[in-house]
Order: sequence, then structure tokens, then C-alpha cells
Amino acid sequence: QVQMQESGPGLVKPSQTLSLTCTVSGGSITTRYYSWYWIRQPPGKGLEWIGYIVSSGSTAYSPSLRSRTSISRDTSKNQFILQLSSVTPEDSAVYYCVRRGSTAEYDYWGQGTQVTVSS
Repeated sequence: QVQMQESGPGLVKPSQTLSLTCTVSGGSITTRYYSWYWIRQPPGKGLEWIGYIVSSGSTAYSPSLRSRTSISRDTSKNQFILQLSSVTPEDSAVYYCVRRGSTAEYDYWGQGTQVTVSS
């Protein structure tokens, strides 16, 4: 059973960099055919994908966030990390780390972590 847990600060000041870590257990982030996503949900809005990293380490980002986003990984700790720079209050959201399976389903989700951008 795969388990995913987000961690990071719940409060970030405007213009700073938001950094979140997803720790995965029960499965390796280097296993082929899986993608590891960051998805967020702002208050009162729908889900928005931010980006993902695949087993090879390649990444892809949402066009609207690409200029401010970086996703990396630490394979020794089985973690992948989100960094979102120059945040504004519009980046306040619940952030989820998610696995996308080999048949394209989003099959495992973290519980989500609330991040608020405020001075």
C-alpha cells in the first residue's frame, strides 16, 4: 500500500519561495511507468495541477506556473520536492502530492497540506 505525506510550512510570506516535500512509502518513486504530481486546490476553486516528475527524473510543469516552479527529488529518501517562487496570496491553497499510475489514473493521494501566503 502506497502512502504519501506532504510536509512543509503552512505560512509563507509574499515574494518568498514555497517549499513542500512529499515522502512516499510502500513504493519507489523510481519505479517505471509512474508519475509523481503536485496538485493544488485554492479555496472555492477546482483542482489545478502544478507539475510532475517521472521515474527517470524528467519533469513537466503547468504552463501558467512554469516560470515559478521547480520539482526535484531525493531518491535516497524516496521524496519529491516542490518549490514555487515569488508567491502571492493567490497561491494560497491546499497542496496535494499524488501518484499517477501506469493507466493514467490518480491512484494515491496525500492528505493535503494547507499553505497560506500572507504577510
